[in-house]
Amino acid sequence: MSAPLVTETAAGSTAAAGWVPWPDEAADRYVAEGYWRGGSLGERLRGWAERYATATALVAGPVRLSYADLDRAADDLAAGLAGTGLTVGDRVVVHLPNRAEFVTLLFALCRLGAIPVLTLPAHRRVEIEHLTRLSGAVAYAIPDTHEGFDHRVLAQEIVTAVPSVRQVLVAGAPGPFTSLEALAAAGAAARADGTARPVPAAPDPAGVAVLLISGGTTGKPKLIPRTHWDYGYNAEASARLCGLTAADTYLVALPAAHNFPLACPGILGALGVGATVVLAASPSPETAFGLIGGERVTVTALVPALARIWVDAAEWERPDTSSLRLLQVGGARLDAELARRIPRALGAQVQQVFGMAEGLLNYTRLDEDDELAFTTQGRPLAAADEIRVVGPDGADVPAGAVGELWARGPYTIRGYYRAAEHNATAFSPDGFYRSGDLVRLTPSGNLVVEGRIKDVVNRGGENVSATELEEHLLAHPSIAQAAVIAAPDEQVGESVRAVIVPVPGAAPTLKAVKAFLRERGLARFMLPDLLTVLDALPLTPVGKIDKRELRRRLG
Repeated sequence: MSAPLVTETAAGSTAAAGWVPWPDEAADRYVAEGYWRGGSLGERLRGWAERYATATALVAGPVRLSYADLDRAADDLAAGLAGTGLTVGDRVVVHLPNRAEFVTLLFALCRLGAIPVLTLPAHRRVEIEHLTRLSGAVAYAIPDTHEGFDHRVLAQEIVTAVPSVRQVLVAGAPGPFTSLEALAAAGAAARADGTARPVPAAPDPAGVAVLLISGGTTGKPKLIPRTHWDYGYNAEASARLCGLTAADTYLVALPAAHNFPLACPGILGALGVGATVVLAASPSPETAFGLIGGERVTVTALVPALARIWVDAAEWERPDTSSLRLLQVGGARLDAELARRIPRALGAQVQQVFGMAEGLLNYTRLDEDDELAFTTQGRPLAAADEIRVVGPDGADVPAGAVGELWARGPYTIRGYYRAAEHNATAFSPDGFYRSGDLVRLTPSGNLVVEGRIKDVVNRGGENVSATELEEHLLAHPSIAQAAVIAAPDEQVGESVRAVIVPVPGAAPTLKAVKAFLRERGLARFMLPDLLTVLDALPLTPVGKIDKRELRRRLG
């Protein structure tokens, strides 16, 4: 029952090229046990629209769409996109913020069998160029401007640099590119008069639905292939565990392209039960509290840094959050003191979510002791989730001891997209994903996150690859050596500290380093918060930079 690993065609359009599927034995078992069922994500929207037709599906600023409206909008845009020649297996880099077009485009692409590559609003030229090349994208979807940044200028750079990108799709004023609104209008007209190009038959639900991005913990971001079946289960089971119903209103405060607000249970889980999804243009308390009160939001998800900001603001402002029943917190470990403040400040139950876009999700349960939700990061979502806590020798550690978390299961990938060399080390020979997270298991079966093996700084839920940032720092003409480490930070958990050895007589300032990195096209979250200049970096006996000693010296 597993989708085949196929060879890419000359046109570069085959959906599964470079994808590592589940072994037949595992795939057959997940189907037999009911984890994998139903149609493609586009087909699922059709069923939801039939079931909840007049209910409000999506609120995004002035836009309010019923389930029937959303279904029709996806069909119109799919027809418009088909008219441009977009077809099954084509990859489309989606670089949209939290606006209605993100949702309609996601489902339109799924209807076509095209594959959205979901990137984050903070990404800039370095990340986007890498991801368009890696995916072989034929199209790039952007807003006209967002937070003062003109994405059309970036798009022109991408089109010039990446030959596979044939068209740019714009939400808003298109400039020299193609308007998403005009495409949808053309698609609606063509559907009405019967001239629309036929949309392909529903894609294989065992095939790739979306390509998510990894946190970039080892060099440049990897692409994570999620299938219609496994991602559908991911969202559906999460909604069930969180008690989501048609009476709920889910606020998307984090970027919608992130796995957490998209499918844990997120947008997909909420729509699957007939709930209302509200997109926040910003996660700031000013924006979010107004939406919570005005739309009677019941559930939302934050990273710990934002949870702290909301709690501090709520204790000062006393907003109306009386409708909020559940606040999920994930992306980084939530400290127990902050967790205990959340119910008092916001009136919501706390649920810790520890997971990864590669698959495995751990949730604290809603019916268990509050103290577990304050002090642990939950336990696996599915009965079929298999986890191991492993020592450096590859053997399981004793109960309660700290080790690396390994996972496999019905929604945990077996390999990154087009990354055969990396897959050889990121996955065990028997298919376990080596997460790089250091955890211990409590007697309750819940996990406690104790740290990471991977060289990454978790800055407010954004993973900053030390290796990648170091490469960019070393390109600076005044920097001879560079190391990137985490610095404790009360607000964001970890700040990014760049430690450099300058060339003689030319130590750059933090301001100059940031300007240099921005010029190289790095996303804002990749920029260092702190700069430390040393005469020399400590080395291990084999001549590598000794980051453990560096952390000890800098405190």
